[in-house]
Amino acid sequence: MADIADKADIATNADIATDIAANAGKADHDAAGDVVTRAVVPAAGLGTRFLPATKATPKELLPIVDKPVIQYVVEEAVSAGLSDVLMVTGRTKRPLEDHFDRAIELEGALEAKGDKEKLALIRQSDDLAAIHYVRQGTALGLGHAILCAKQHVGEHPFAVLLGDDMIDERDKLLERMLQVRSEYGGSVIALMEVPREQVSMYGVVSIAPTDEDDVVKVTDLVEKPPVDEAPSNWIIIGRYVLDPTVFPVLEKTPPGRGGEIQITDALQELARRDRSEGGPVHGVLFRGRRYDTGNKLDYLRTVVQFAAERPDLAPEFVPWLREFLRDR
Repeated sequence: MADIADKADIATNADIATDIAANAGKADHDAAGDVVTRAVVPAAGLGTRFLPATKATPKELLPIVDKPVIQYVVEEAVSAGLSDVLMVTGRTKRPLEDHFDRAIELEGALEAKGDKEKLALIRQSDDLAAIHYVRQGTALGLGHAILCAKQHVGEHPFAVLLGDDMIDERDKLLERMLQVRSEYGGSVIALMEVPREQVSMYGVVSIAPTDEDDVVKVTDLVEKPPVDEAPSNWIIIGRYVLDPTVFPVLEKTPPGRGGEIQITDALQELARRDRSEGGPVHGVLFRGRRYDTGNKLDYLRTVVQFAAERPDLAPEFVPWLREFLRDR
């Protein structure tokens, strides 16, 4: 199957909106209200894998060199045309709000110094999008976190971007998912192939081909199956485009694996439905660059990769790294 990164002509969300407006009245799913403009970013996790660093600092604010993970995620949503971002947070996540708010005292100090470069950097985060917040009172799983967005999202389709899962800005995964949602309706999830021995750490899917090389129909989903029971080695990664019919399904979904409300269980129900009922579920096969910053090893790999590609750091960092590794 072809790599979606090789597709030269991927429609933007704005293109989708234009196309829908031009074909208004053809079908219900072609209504202007079907354009995805909302993003939900679950960010309520306690970050216990990074203690003690995350005792007082949300894991989503851990920096990739000098920019926090969560800012990369929000920038991805904005780049895809999603101008309304809802963060699902917890009691210890107030610094997330501070990061995306104005820093008046800091701005004043930088202005007094005439440091326009740093001033522009800190203003990037508060000018990105209309960002809203809702608290997940109890950590009951990703499905429950998404359900917390119901009042804000309403009857609109929306994207979900996990706060510790980064997609390289050169790989337009979310834009492609929005295009697939426009074509097929229902919900769309991002899928990535992993070695068989890793499937027990993820949600795993059964898939059937479509006429498009990078799009499959999802026929079944299971959360963290034993290796010998996994239906495939295609896992769900942290990008979803969901139909609003997921909310009533989640409300009726009992706690599953780990005692949590699993989004995979709700999607399993939607995968059995046709388009008029909020289904089906399709997957985009992603073979691009993904950075999982939710564990220490992958976080460190991400920092090194980003530093090695930064024009301002690479000339000194890469030779140092080579020398360091040679001496080990």
